Amino acid sequence: MTYRVVLWGTGNVGRNALIGINARPDLELAGVWVSNPDKVGRDAGELAGLGRLGVIATGDADAVLAARPDCVVYTSMADVRLDEAMADLTRILRAGVNVVSSSPVFLQFPDEAMGAPIHRAALDGGVSIWVNGIDPGFANDWLPLAITGISERITQVRCMEILNYSTYAQPTVLFDVMGFGRPMEETPLLLSPGVLSLAWGSVVRQLAAGLEVELDAIEEWHTRLPAPETFEIDAGTVAKGTAAALRFELRGMRAGRPVIVLEHVTRLRDDLAPDWPRPAGHGCYRVEVTGEPNYTVDLRLLGTNGDHNTAGLKATAMRLVNAVPAVIGAPPGLLTALDLPLVTGRGLVGGA
Repeated sequence: MTYRVVLWGTGNVGRNALIGINARPDLELAGVWVSNPDKVGRDAGELAGLGRLGVIATGDADAVLAARPDCVVYTSMADVRLDEAMADLTRILRAGVNVVSSSPVFLQFPDEAMGAPIHRAALDGGVSIWVNGIDPGFANDWLPLAITGISERITQVRCMEILNYSTYAQPTVLFDVMGFGRPMEETPLLLSPGVLSLAWGSVVRQLAAGLEVELDAIEEWHTRLPAPETFEIDAGTVAKGTAAALRFELRGMRAGRPVIVLEHVTRLRDDLAPDWPRPAGHGCYRVEVTGEPNYTVDLRLLGTNGDHNTAGLKATAMRLVNAVPAVIGAPPGLLTALDLPLVTGRGLVGGA
């Protein structure tokens, strides 16, 4: 069976999603919505370096929804436009179109109050929505849960992202949201009280639900280090003395100790914070299950262009694209990773 898919957004994740849609024989690109006026009227394939696909990008949301696609792959940024993203998703769902989305990330496993409006919109439209990616997403939902399936006893599950973001060409996220390249005395959006829990609390709650663990609380912790001198990254300039390394944790607490932990170790240069955890390879997602026995699993990232951040963007895109058939076939409502069957890259083996 072939499913008709609309791509909503052609940024860093969206371009990779478009390539992924084109790679799957069971998906047909039915339309592309873009926010940038310079992209309107261009062939969608050209926006992703594929050559002409015969699908023209448009800024008209009514037009792409009128095409009655089976699913929208939504990759528009929500970090600095949360209300607009929620309005987009509500509109798509009420139009009777399924959604797989990379944002807003708190919808991966929201509490009842936060998830209720989107869940209601999906029920009203008789369709499903699933929000996921690589992190938050696969690296801290299915991957750790699969590893716990070979445990006798578990005292802690720790999910880590250990990456150098210097090749991540997204200045809004790096500078405005995460606070890199900004004075150390400034508190960036990401580190404002409660924001880490909003963004990644869903990870801790979902793992707790999957493991049937009752948490007492979720605690936030972070630390930062300054740049030793001025240097350049793909997103811009990082001045001496401004933030250049960030480490944070969300700790799911039970009986006074952390039992489920989400940790990020983010550097803009490999030589920064040498005493912090180091990645396997160029960059990795690491799962540590402490108990009997103890397990450490490293998921290394590396794109064919030699860059780990490219691999991370592609992983997020393909987590969504490969789930399209499963989400279309699921009952209406807001889904989580605990609701879906195993999603694989079916039909992709042997591709160029």
